[in-house]
Amino acid sequence: MGFFSKILDKLGFDAGNNKVDEMLKGTGTSTATVVGGAAPTSTASMGGPAAVPMKEVDVVAQLDAKAAANSQKLNWKTSIVDLLKLLDLDSSLAARKELAGELNVRAGADGSAEQNMALHKAVLAKLAANGGNVPKELL
Repeated sequence: MGFFSKILDKLGFDAGNNKVDEMLKGTGTSTATVVGGAAPTSTASMGGPAAVPMKEVDVVAQLDAKAAANSQKLNWKTSIVDLLKLLDLDSSLAARKELAGELNVRAGADGSAEQNMALHKAVLAKLAANGGNVPKELL
């Protein structure tokens, strides 16, 4: 299980290993996704096997609820470290390097503010692109 899979797990995404691989590759073509009431798309319409729709996940509501219940004041909306802490995941430099590798984030030096901001945006963008309800202002 990769690091991004752990994030998906903590947020309740219904994603098996194959779906996670597709999410990371950014293909999105073989997984049906329902976002904003739009009809799901899948490879079935292109002659491929039908994909099971992934349920939409309200990322903001979940993270806000976790933040309210947490004794620490964590700013998950701007900090990758706080986001990972809120999900009770390893937020160390090594863990962030692993996540950056999975998401192909190459901005800045390891652990720099530039890399952390790029990684935070990449995580939220990847969640939004795959059924996560994430407001545009966070992307």
